[in-house]
Amino acid sequence: MVALLERHHQPAASIGTEFEDAAVVDGVSKRFVNRPLFRRGPVKEVHAVENVSFSVRRNEILGILGANGSGKSTLIRMLSTLLIPDEGKITVFGYDVRRDEAEIKRLINRVSVEASFFKKLSPWENLAYALRLYGRSGPAVREEAFAVLKRLGIAADKAGEPLEQLSRGMQQKVAIARALLTSPVLLLLDEPTTGLDPRSKQDVQRFIHELRDGHDATILLCTHDMHEAEALCDRVAMLHDGRLVALDTVDGLKRRFGAEMGASDPTLEEVFIHLTGRSLDDDEEGDDG
Repeated sequence: MVALLERHHQPAASIGTEFEDAAVVDGVSKRFVNRPLFRRGPVKEVHAVENVSFSVRRNEILGILGANGSGKSTLIRMLSTLLIPDEGKITVFGYDVRRDEAEIKRLINRVSVEASFFKKLSPWENLAYALRLYGRSGPAVREEAFAVLKRLGIAADKAGEPLEQLSRGMQQKVAIARALLTSPVLLLLDEPTTGLDPRSKQDVQRFIHELRDGHDATILLCTHDMHEAEALCDRVAMLHDGRLVALDTVDGLKRRFGAEMGASDPTLEEVFIHLTGRSLDDDEEGDDG
């Protein structure tokens, strides 16, 4: 499967080789103003992200954990140039999100829970259209699209049906396939397995590892799933109320905070609750921006 991706694109081997970090977030803040309807009531300023700094190492899978409203999706949107920081600086392989939007968009792709499609078209037609935007067409594209869909558990008969007739989980897998087919150097995944059954989650997680290991991709993963974070991530960042409260490997987080908690072998969720006072299981899926 990875061989199919590498056949057409090998950008990571030649882009940003002088940078150890794929992305750098330096002192970044983002605020939103909530205005009341009909001009009644006070204007409220929401601090979605507040003075956050971290780096994403090249070829790393970095997980971001946080309850709804913690700033996860706002960070992803800023990294993908959909939002501009109010303060601080973000670079992707040396490109600045303010000045170099076009260059960054060539290097990244984003999968979110609210992925959009042409619902009247089939999964493979949506993929073919997306690849055409990247200058790719012809019989090989059809072969590659069907191979990726099959790898993610979408049978050939389903690949030809209108997307609006497929389940939400199936649509989410098409969104993941669309992102993977463009062979991004930096892949931004915002709750990518939401709505998927356990088998489909395993398919997606296995494919994410294959993409990183076989294609030198760097992956930033926002997730509510602690087991997913442990299975996939080299390091985990924890956000609370727009601030970064911890960043380390899973084992490092457990060792670091276990003593404070009086636990010799705490779970990742127990560490998260210790740092934030919240459980991700209490949250409904939603946006924080």
